[in-house]
Amino acid sequence: MTTQSVNELPRPLEDVTVLDLTTALAGPFATFLLAGMGARVIKIENPLGPDTCRGNAPFVGKHGASLSREHEDDVSVSAMNRLRNKQAITLNLKKPEALEVFADLVRQADAVVENFSRGTLDRLGAGYKFSSKINPRIIHCSITGFGSEGDPGTGKAMDAIIQALSGVMMTSGAMGDPPMRVGVPFADLSAPLFGVIGLLAALHQAQRTGIGQHVDISMLGVMTAMVACEPFDLLERCGVPQRTGQTVPRLAPFGIYPSADGYVAICAPTEAFAMSLFEAIQRPEMCTDPKFRTRDDRVKNVEELNTIIESFTRRLPTAEINARLDAVGVPSAPVRNPDVAMRDPQVVARGETVRLMHPKFGDVGDIYGMGLPIRFSGCNVGFDKPAPGLGEHNEAVYCGMLGYSPEKLEELRAKKVI
Repeated sequence: MTTQSVNELPRPLEDVTVLDLTTALAGPFATFLLAGMGARVIKIENPLGPDTCRGNAPFVGKHGASLSREHEDDVSVSAMNRLRNKQAITLNLKKPEALEVFADLVRQADAVVENFSRGTLDRLGAGYKFSSKINPRIIHCSITGFGSEGDPGTGKAMDAIIQALSGVMMTSGAMGDPPMRVGVPFADLSAPLFGVIGLLAALHQAQRTGIGQHVDISMLGVMTAMVACEPFDLLERCGVPQRTGQTVPRLAPFGIYPSADGYVAICAPTEAFAMSLFEAIQRPEMCTDPKFRTRDDRVKNVEELNTIIESFTRRLPTAEINARLDAVGVPSAPVRNPDVAMRDPQVVARGETVRLMHPKFGDVGDIYGMGLPIRFSGCNVGFDKPAPGLGEHNEAVYCGMLGYSPEKLEELRAKKVI
């Protein structure tokens, strides 16, 4: 068996066509990942109400960044980030004639991805029942706030709503703190990961059976499942607070500690790591102290333990702390700001973050966005096409892919179907 070299194989999903009916972040992130792995992603937008990400601040143009669109050529950084490697067409599904056009697209597609509120596409007549009659092999992936069964809360799914309902806001911070929203839109980003996993599994099955299916992803379900990976309620029954601030007492010593010039993460949950840490902070007697000798001992005396570690870290700059702990094999790292982290040379070299290009002006500043954090040994993946303008590929898709005549395309435009 030979090992394929990079560039020898086509991109993994080059034979897959995806109809992208998504908006905002959760849906577009799913199709962004599929496009990065080579799928032909056809982004379908209502010409009267395009993807909301196109209107997100900040905007970037010839003269740099601004919080409002000042020139016609200014493009939202959100759009520059999320719409790369997609073809953009317009189609107003509220128009009766649009269903026939959508049916022609479905016949040529392998999958549909959407993140409208539950039931929206069905009310438009373009839901999974419609698509599956047109193309029995079609995979229809829905990413909704609460799945197909029902909508708690207000029924509207925003990242903060899902974080609130999932319990995740009450896992960070210290006891007595107000709820803490995770700064990265974690619900919007984690649900589409499961959407892509489910879609690819269903595609694999359809190849064997010839039968497609509906992949139903609940943002609340995904987030709550992730919260459930930690037994917060059981720990609380055992005396460990649900919210423990900067440290994780059950793994002590484990957490974030202040340094002379910032903060440092130290993770020493095993006996070997803990003993090495005690040596590095010049407290070797702690290795035999009954209060710190085992993890159970350290958990029982976690407040005193953290006070001792903090008295050491506060005296030294982060770099020196990391150097000392690295020398004895204790996991540690500086707490970095996002701008520094996104420009980490190793991360950039691996294509996990990338420099964003304006569709018209190219490199207009030091702006970084999402790459594809998946590496394949036999092929290259990632993004080599900038975000398309609204309806930029109407002719290429409708005439080139579906075979519509220029006259029919003009007729659809005149009727405001596209």
